[in-house]
Amino acid sequence: MKAFLRIFLLPLLVMLPLTARAETLADALISAYRHSGLLDQQRALLRAADEDVAVAVSALRPALNYALSASRTDTQPFPGETTSLSATLSAQLVLFDFGRSRLGVKLARENVLATRELLVGAEQNVLLRAVSAYLNVRSAAEAAQLQASNVRLITEELRAARDRFEVGEITQTDVSLAEARLAGARAAESAAAGQLLVAREEYKAATGHYPGTLSAPPPPKVSVKTVADARALALRNHPDMRAAQRNVTIAEMNVEMALLAMKPTLSASGSATDTRIPGGTDTTNTQLGITLSGPIYQGGRLSALYRKAQAQRDAARAGLHLTRASIEQGVSNAWAGLAVAAASIEASQRQIRAATVALRGTREELKLGTRTMLDVLNTEQDLLNARNAAIRAEADQFLASYQLLAAMGLLTAEHLKLGIATYDPEAYYNAVRNAPVRQVSPQGEKLDAVIQALGLPNN
Repeated sequence: MKAFLRIFLLPLLVMLPLTARAETLADALISAYRHSGLLDQQRALLRAADEDVAVAVSALRPALNYALSASRTDTQPFPGETTSLSATLSAQLVLFDFGRSRLGVKLARENVLATRELLVGAEQNVLLRAVSAYLNVRSAAEAAQLQASNVRLITEELRAARDRFEVGEITQTDVSLAEARLAGARAAESAAAGQLLVAREEYKAATGHYPGTLSAPPPPKVSVKTVADARALALRNHPDMRAAQRNVTIAEMNVEMALLAMKPTLSASGSATDTRIPGGTDTTNTQLGITLSGPIYQGGRLSALYRKAQAQRDAARAGLHLTRASIEQGVSNAWAGLAVAAASIEASQRQIRAATVALRGTREELKLGTRTMLDVLNTEQDLLNARNAAIRAEADQFLASYQLLAAMGLLTAEHLKLGIATYDPEAYYNAVRNAPVRQVSPQGEKLDAVIQALGLPNN
């Protein structure tokens, strides 16, 4: 068993960094923020939504196109070949479409704002996962140490039991009980070591590296005093609530857009074609025109799209109510979790004190012959269970505190004051909102500097 444990725990010793500085929770959160693939994905989706604004703006501008052609004609029965070259430049501009194009720009901007809220929500999830991983590693390490200490304690108890059996003070049954309890303790030690390995892997997935020595996390500052205040703040600030509100606005705009799709469009067009025939006559044709176009009958398609948009609007409104209820429930659950954890910590501390006194007394009574080895082993197990409960309750209290921050929409790098450069969603939007034709703008250069500060890829 000892050889197995050495093999089992060797990866832990190898993965521990050679550093004297303990890693803090802030370090873990910064690492998670900088190395999260989920945040990278959501930022890319936000940049794609920013480009939709540029696409919508382009619909308000004229479209220019060119065409070049060459032809060769061989006429029979009269011999002769004719070559002609032509170049055409055409332009088209929407003059009036009942505001459909301008509404498209507003709709794209609203989508950008909704996507920004999704980015904040993703940031909260990333940071909360890092908090949970940090606390789980600390709890698993403390539990593993506690189980290892328990194995050493029961080993000493077994040695003492064998000595007492040799002098006839106890029976073989007492020795066998101690041996069985030692085997169970070793199994629990192996299980605790396995849980520590699992917790370390989750920490690496959440932060990008294995944990070293983790310091005790500071309790987060919660500004609200009552659960009602927490719910009110969450309904104003939570990114899911804001995104749901944006989605309702988007759905209402889509209804209006579907209605405007039934309206006609007035557009202007123009073209100039220059044709040249070597040895012949060069010609230039210029055309200008105004076109009024609109649907007459589309087989019921436009009406169906309008009804579909209305149904999606109703679904978005219902989704807003569901989101509100979910956020309120999340706040209440986190608040209750704080209260339960506080009560559990107090109860487990009382249990530890009582079990410690009981163990001391049971050992003395064993020497006097009024207690059995089983009584001692059971009291030791009660103390071990109380200490394990205290470890879990302390971790649950910290986690519930950060869950409450997340439920109120406050678990962000900015609110936690992590002291790092954060992603600015305005930078890329400002660079592309006017649909520039160049690939790199002055604003884009500023964005590159921010991305490099975050340590993110900018290709």
